[in-house]
Amino acid sequence: MSLRLLVAAPLIKTTTASLFFTSPLFNLSTLSTPMSRRPNYQGGRRGGGRGGGGRGEQRWWDPVWRAERLNKMAAEVEVFDKNEWLGKLEQLKRGGGQELVIKQIFSRADQQTLSDMAYRNGFHFHAYNKGKTLVVSKVPLPDYRADLDQRHGSTQKEIQMSTETERRLGKLLDSSRGAVLNIDSGGASSLGSNEPLLGVNVREPVSTLITNSEKQRLSLELKQRQENSKASDVAKKMQSFREKLPAFKERSRFLKAVAENQVLVVSGETGCGKTTQLPQFILEEEISCLRGADCSIICTQPRRISAISVAARVSSERGENLGGTVGYQIRLEAKRSSETRLLFCTTGVLLRQLVQEPELTGVSHLLVDEIHERGINEDFLLIILRDLLPRRPDLRLILMSATINADLFSKYFGNAPTIHIPGFTFPVSELFLEDVLEKSCYIMKSESNYYQGNSRRRRQQESRKDPLSELFEDVDIETHYKNYSTSTRHSLEAWSASQLDLNLVEATIEYICRHEGDGAILVFLTGWDDISKLIDKVKVNNFLGDRGKFLVLPLHGSLPTINQREIFDRPPPNKRKIVLATNIAESSITVDDVVYVIDCGKAKEASYDALNKLACLLPSWISKASAHQRRGRAGRVQPGVCYRLYPKITYDAMLEYQLPEILRTPLQELSLHIKSLQLGTVGSFLAKALQPPDPLSVQNAIELLKTIGALDDMEELTPLGRHLCTLPMDPSIGKMLLMGAIFQCINPALTIAAALAHRDPFVLPLNRKEIADAAKKSFAGDSCSDHIALLKAFEGYKNAKQNGKERAFCWENFLSPVTLQMMEDMRMNFLDLLSDIGFVDKSRNASAYNQYSNDLEMVCAILCAGLYPNVVQCKRRGKGTAFYTKEVGKVDIHPSSVNAGIHHFPLPYLVYGEKVKTNGILVRDSTNISDYALLMFGGNLIPSKSGDGIEMLEGYIHFSAPKSVIDLIKKLRGELDKLLKRKIQDPGLDMSVAGDGVVSAVVELLHSQNVRY
Repeated sequence: MSLRLLVAAPLIKTTTASLFFTSPLFNLSTLSTPMSRRPNYQGGRRGGGRGGGGRGEQRWWDPVWRAERLNKMAAEVEVFDKNEWLGKLEQLKRGGGQELVIKQIFSRADQQTLSDMAYRNGFHFHAYNKGKTLVVSKVPLPDYRADLDQRHGSTQKEIQMSTETERRLGKLLDSSRGAVLNIDSGGASSLGSNEPLLGVNVREPVSTLITNSEKQRLSLELKQRQENSKASDVAKKMQSFREKLPAFKERSRFLKAVAENQVLVVSGETGCGKTTQLPQFILEEEISCLRGADCSIICTQPRRISAISVAARVSSERGENLGGTVGYQIRLEAKRSSETRLLFCTTGVLLRQLVQEPELTGVSHLLVDEIHERGINEDFLLIILRDLLPRRPDLRLILMSATINADLFSKYFGNAPTIHIPGFTFPVSELFLEDVLEKSCYIMKSESNYYQGNSRRRRQQESRKDPLSELFEDVDIETHYKNYSTSTRHSLEAWSASQLDLNLVEATIEYICRHEGDGAILVFLTGWDDISKLIDKVKVNNFLGDRGKFLVLPLHGSLPTINQREIFDRPPPNKRKIVLATNIAESSITVDDVVYVIDCGKAKEASYDALNKLACLLPSWISKASAHQRRGRAGRVQPGVCYRLYPKITYDAMLEYQLPEILRTPLQELSLHIKSLQLGTVGSFLAKALQPPDPLSVQNAIELLKTIGALDDMEELTPLGRHLCTLPMDPSIGKMLLMGAIFQCINPALTIAAALAHRDPFVLPLNRKEIADAAKKSFAGDSCSDHIALLKAFEGYKNAKQNGKERAFCWENFLSPVTLQMMEDMRMNFLDLLSDIGFVDKSRNASAYNQYSNDLEMVCAILCAGLYPNVVQCKRRGKGTAFYTKEVGKVDIHPSSVNAGIHHFPLPYLVYGEKVKTNGILVRDSTNISDYALLMFGGNLIPSKSGDGIEMLEGYIHFSAPKSVIDLIKKLRGELDKLLKRKIQDPGLDMSVAGDGVVSAVVELLHSQNVRY
C-alpha cells in the first residue's frame, strides 16, 4: 500500500496554518511519516535486451544497412493507378460515406498526386503515420487521429489488485448497502428544476422599495445636492475643465439622441471624454428633471482598473465622495451605496446580474464601453441586449467605441443612429523601427554567430506561419532601405519579428530620457514576463537605475488596484515617470502626462484551433486600430512622439481590426452561461452573434460540457451544471472545487481553484530561473504535481503571514505576494459561493470538510475529476518518458512545470490544465495520477468490445483485469456515481452517514495503487 500524505517539502521551513473558520485545518505534527513515490529526475539505465528503442536497431550511419533498408522500403511501395483513384474519389463524392481511409504505401510523389486530386474534387486530405495511412474526407481533418495511430493510438493497461484489497473493498461495499438510496425515490432538492440561479445584485430597483411620494422627495434631494455640489469651488474648476472636452460640445445632441432613440452608437477619438462625460450627462439630466429616484445607470468596462479609475474621476468631477451617487463594482471589490445612481462595473459583473434578473428590471440606462475591443463578454452581452430591447422599450442602450467602426454595431441594432466625437490631442509624430534605429544609432546584434544573412534565412523558416513576419523577411534590405545608413541596414538584417528585443526597448527609453524633453513614457509590452524582465534591466542600468530621476511603474491587470492607481499620479519635479504596460493601457485608462509612447507592436492574444482542440495565449501582431489607440495615448498635454519598434512595412500590412475574441477562444464557459440564462440551444443563440463562431468550436464546447456532466444528452443543464453556473470560473475548475467540498478536502480545492482561476503565483526572475525552478520543485516535493506545488506555496505563505514574514517568504521562494493575496481573497469568495448553494455549512467545524485534505491520493483524484478529459499517457521510452494524448498524439511537458525534469514517473497518467501550441505542443499545470483515480473519477466506464475489460475516452484507454476485479470496480464506480448524483441534487446530504462505506472503499482503492507502470 502506498499512503501519501500532503506534508510540506523538506526545503520549505514552514508549517501549515489555519485557512478558514476558527479551528486549524492541518495539524502536521499528528501525521505519520508518509511513504513517498519518488520521481526519477536523473533517468535510469536503459531497458534490458536489445530493443534499440522498440522498433529494431536503426543504423542509418552504416552504408550497407542503409542501402538494404532503402531497397526494402522501395520494394514496399505500391503502384499508384491515377484512373482507379479518380473513380474511388467519384464514388466517395456520390456516396453517403464521409471519408476514405487508405492503408497502402505510395511514393511521396504519388501521395502528392492523390492529395492534389482530392483537393480539386473538393475534399480534404491528410497523411498519417508517416504516410502509411492516407485519409480523404468531406470534412476538415485534424493533425492527429488516435484511431489511426497503431503504435500510440490506444493503451492496454492491466489492473493488478491483490486478493486482500479485493476482499476489503467487497466488505466495505457490503457495509454501505442500503445507505445510498435511489435518488428517484425522493429526498432530493429541486435544484434540477428551473430555479433562478444566484447572481450579483448590481442594483435593486428603487420602485420596489419606496412609495411615489418618497421617490419625489428623494428626487428633490438629489437635485438639491447636485446643485450644491456644482456651486463649490472644486466643482467649478472641474466644470471649466469638462467644458474644454470635445464631448461637452456634443452634450445637447447626445441627450436628445438618447431621449429619442432606444439604441445609440457613439464613437469617439482618444481623449474626447466619452467614457467620463456621457454617463455623467445622463445622470445630471435625470436628476435635474426630477427623475433621479428612478434613475439607474450602469456603465460596463472590460477591465477592473477601468471601472475603478473612471468611477473615481466622475465622482471627483461631481465634487462627491466615491461610493455616493457614483460607485463601482468589480469582482471581490465594490464601492457603492443605496444612493448610487451611476454604477461602473465590469462586463462580467453585469452578466452575473443577468442570471438573477434577466430583464434588468430597474435599470434605466445601460452604457457598454470599449465595444471595439470585441471581448467575448461584450459580444455575448450584445446578443442578450438585442433580444431584451423589445421587452424593455423603456431601457436606453448606448454603445461606445474608441474607433470609427460604428457602422458595424449600428447595423446589428437595426441601423441605430450614430454620433462621432472628435479627439482632443496634440499632434503625435511617428517613428518606425528604421527611423528609431537611424535616430538613436542603436546597433542590433544578430541572434546568430554566423553572418546576418544566414540568421535571416533561419528566421524565414520560423515565420512561415506568421504572414506579417514573413513579409519583412522577404524584403531586400539593401534596396528597400537604401536611403538609411549602413549601420541601420545591418540592424534591420539582425532584427527578428518573432522575438521582442528588450535591449532595444531599454535603449529607446534611455534615448528619450537623454535627448527628448520632459514628459512621461508609456511602453506597451506583451505581458508580465516582459514587464518584469524590463524592470530588472532598468534597475541595473547605470543611467535609468537612478531612482531619484526615474519612477518606473508596471501596469498589468493582475496587479492590485491600489498599485495600479499610482500610474495616474504626477511625479515630483525633475522626475520622469516610465509606465511599463500591456494592452490594458490602450483604451479607457488615460495617463494624462504621457508624451512618449513606445509600441512593440504585439499583444498576448488567445487563439483556438477548433479542429485540433488547441487553445493558446501567445504574442501576436496587433491591428491598425490598436496601433492607433496606442499612438493616441501620447499628446494629451503637448505634442507627442510614438516610437514603433517594428518596420512601417509591417504596420501597413496589419489587419484593420483585431479578430473578435469569440472567434478565437474555447466556448465552454460561455456555453454554460447561455444555458444558465435559459437562452435556448447554444448553437442557435451564438448564431445571432455579430460575427458567429465556428460551429465546430460550439460543438467542441457542448461535447466537453457533456463529458464533465454539466449538460445531458439533450443539451440541458444537469444539477451539476446548474451548480457550476454559480461559480465564476472555468467549468472544469468549478467541478474540481465542488468535488473537493463533497469529498472533504475543501482547503486544497479552494486554494488550487483560486490559483487556476487567477494566475500562477510563481515568478521567474531574470538570470535566476534555475534557483526559482528549484524553489518551485521543493514545494511539489515528490508529488509530481504543479497543483500540489501551488497548494504548498500558499500554505507556506499563510504561515509566514501569521508571523509577519510574508514578504521575506515570497522573496526567498520567488512568489508574488500580490497574487497570493488575491488567491486568499478569492478563496473566501469561493467559500461563500459554496455556502450559498449548500455545499458548506459555515456553522460546522472546519474539520468536517477537511478529513482528506492531507491525503495526496484523494487530492489528486479530485484534480482528476475536474481536469478530465485532459489526460496524458506516460509511456517509458528507454531512459525517459514519452507523453501522448488522444487529441494530438505526442506532447511534451511545459518547461515551467515541476514535471519537466522528471524522466520516470511513478504513476501512468497525468491530468493537465491546458495544451499550449508553440513550436511543439506542451501541457501546462500537470499532476501524476493512478489508474484507480482515473477509473473512479474520470469519464464513463464503457465495456470493451472484446468483453474482457473496460474502456475510457472512446477506447483510447483500455483496462483489462480478471472478471472479479472488473466487476468490483464497476460496482464501486456505480455506487460512487449514485452517491454523487444524490449529493449534487441535495448538497445538504451528510456523506459520512449516507455514503461512508462507499467513500472509505474509494480511499482504500486509491491507497492500494501500484506505483510502477
